[in-house]
Amino acid sequence: MALMQRLRRLIRRPLSASTVGARRPSPSAPRRGDAGHEDALRAQLTDDPNNEEAFSALAEIVRRRAAEDPTLEDPLRDSDEIPESKQQEADLAVWALAEELAGHPRGWYPLIELGRLSLADDPEGAVRRFTTAAERDPDGNALVEGLAILREAGMPVEALGLGVGHWRVREHPPEVGRHLVLAALEADRVHEAKQHLRALETHPDARATARLRDELAKRIAEAGPA
Repeated sequence: MALMQRLRRLIRRPLSASTVGARRPSPSAPRRGDAGHEDALRAQLTDDPNNEEAFSALAEIVRRRAAEDPTLEDPLRDSDEIPESKQQEADLAVWALAEELAGHPRGWYPLIELGRLSLADDPEGAVRRFTTAAERDPDGNALVEGLAILREAGMPVEALGLGVGHWRVREHPPEVGRHLVLAALEADRVHEAKQHLRALETHPDARATARLRDELAKRIAEAGPA
């Protein structure tokens, strides 16, 4: 319970303006076997905080370390507290990593990870993080990720709110439109789904939208009249 309370406090804490990508071990801590790899990954993320492959690799390192080392530095841990869950410890470690990287003004992928981790305990905060991520990414990839996470979590109305405010049809991937059509259907808004499908048809990639149009039109027809 205490560990979950710490995670919830981290989730609700404002984003830190700490040094982006800086590793914060104790000066006396021994160098680990994967330290060189970790440093290289952090350097990549400092240059490009949206490098999903580098983030995933670094997250795996910090997850493994958290699971192996229950004394890993945690500013919210009482000195005599024993971890209750290795998985929660790993989530805390990844949260701290994502929070550091989210301080980068172009960093949208870390915000997606923060939103994913906070969705269950702080859905409103998660949506705010997805919104900020979408605003930081003119290419629309952050929007695709945020919509997918919200739909998977059974939050189609929130997905619609996020997408309608940020979708630029002619600039973003067609997948954004697909998520919006499906979210509208999941929210029992068939008329809105039809509107999003019509908007999607104006996308300049006619070949990609043609494939989606057939799939989505079938789903709309199966949903019945508006």
